[in-house]
Amino acid sequence: MTIDHQPSILSLNSSLSTVDYPASFPLARRLQRNIHFHLGPTNSGKTYHALQILQQAKSGVYLAPLRLLAMEIRDRLHEAGVPCNLITGEERDIIPGAQHTACTVEMMHSGREVDVAIIDEIQMLHDADRGYAWTAALVGVPAKEVFVCGSDAVTDACLRVIAALGERYDITRLERKTPLLLEEYSICGSQYNRWRLKGKLQKGDAVIAFSRKDVLTLAARIRQWGFGVATIYGALSPEVRRTEARRFVSGEADVLVATDAIGMGLNLPIRRVVFSAIHKFDGVASRPLGATETRQIAGRAGRYGIYDIGYVTAFEDDEMLHLEHMLTTSDAVNLGKLPVAPNWPNISGLSNRLHNNRIGELLTYFCERIGIDSPLFEVAHLEGQVNLGHIIDLHVPDLSLAHKFIFSCAPISLDKSHELDYFLLCLKAFSANLKKPLPADTQWLDSRGAQYLEKAEALGKDISLYAWLAFKFPQTFIEGDLVPALRNKVSRYIEQALLVQAGYGETSREIFYDNGPR
Repeated sequence: MTIDHQPSILSLNSSLSTVDYPASFPLARRLQRNIHFHLGPTNSGKTYHALQILQQAKSGVYLAPLRLLAMEIRDRLHEAGVPCNLITGEERDIIPGAQHTACTVEMMHSGREVDVAIIDEIQMLHDADRGYAWTAALVGVPAKEVFVCGSDAVTDACLRVIAALGERYDITRLERKTPLLLEEYSICGSQYNRWRLKGKLQKGDAVIAFSRKDVLTLAARIRQWGFGVATIYGALSPEVRRTEARRFVSGEADVLVATDAIGMGLNLPIRRVVFSAIHKFDGVASRPLGATETRQIAGRAGRYGIYDIGYVTAFEDDEMLHLEHMLTTSDAVNLGKLPVAPNWPNISGLSNRLHNNRIGELLTYFCERIGIDSPLFEVAHLEGQVNLGHIIDLHVPDLSLAHKFIFSCAPISLDKSHELDYFLLCLKAFSANLKKPLPADTQWLDSRGAQYLEKAEALGKDISLYAWLAFKFPQTFIEGDLVPALRNKVSRYIEQALLVQAGYGETSREIFYDNGPR
């Protein structure tokens, strides 16, 4: 069993004082760090400049928001002749003698000093589910020189923390290297119609939708209109996303159809971003796009060195008004305090004091009863982990608390029934002390066609969870070494399926407005 070492943030009086959380990163506190903020919109070169310094440093770490971006930076450093490790929740690619590491932000090692660290996409501090990981990075990454890159959305909150730490900082604000222009007219005018869309798309367009079904439907339709199409959405693995990105970069695909998954981690030669909608479902309800995410997506247009100008448009005139507002208004968010989350020492200490072994109840108690007496930090919203904790208690009540805590951190989506079903199979196998093999290779993976696309995506999720568990419990999840081969086979099936899939007939908009032929 592996529990990643993290400092404790729980004090004896059930509250956190102003200094307790920063003091839980003793190595970072001893280093008298210099914090360099590189802030600006997409295509401003903010991360590029920091990477040049990282590349020249004797040692360093890059903290990525996504596994895909960690892989991209690892590859970039390798190409520059700098050996670089890759560490994510699902893989450990350790290069003998390497002094540089690219990892996902949750995998930050607070006890290993490096010369230079990059914290990318700092605006993710505002993310309800993962913001706590950026808090830990900002406060605890143990590097003499720390480069904080991203938009200007959360700068004020960051500066309050840095000032309280007594650390030096400087701010470099960068402008886009190419202009970003909102086109004068929408694609379809006052009201969308699929036939008005036909003939209006161009090579280099990226059409943005906010559901898997809409992406696949639009991709199939645009392909029928004679374009080569690349497809990217959240259910695809990083390996498939990279392949689709390469198809677009090489010119094999003329048009990209994607969700906001392109907002981070992919450098693509997009001339124009076309919003097919300006609302997205956030897990609770459909809401309009905010300023930060609108800029993150729209800013992908006009890749520096390829295009002189980037363009943005939408399907309907009314949507252009919203885009104009989001692209011109401030994207600063009202982030009063930075989120922090409990770790194993916190939960273990709380369990001993409350004489309680139920992880769901302990996580709930921490979120609702453990106050943070600080103007800087607050307990993160941990609804997903809390709910998963209650599920674990229900199904394996006698499992040790340490094991329950690890399983409560598993990377699954509770609203996806297949993911929860497979998680429970893994959980019960572990509880029963049974060896759990990798999901079986299936005959349909050798087939041609797209009828198994959704099943392949689900299998990819199972493989990812298995890989994550295999690093935690290798004695139970015994086939971790077979993950790359099966993942590769699943990715190759999905890639060919995307080229022939037929979509779902109508998009969400067409169903709602009933203006498409049935």
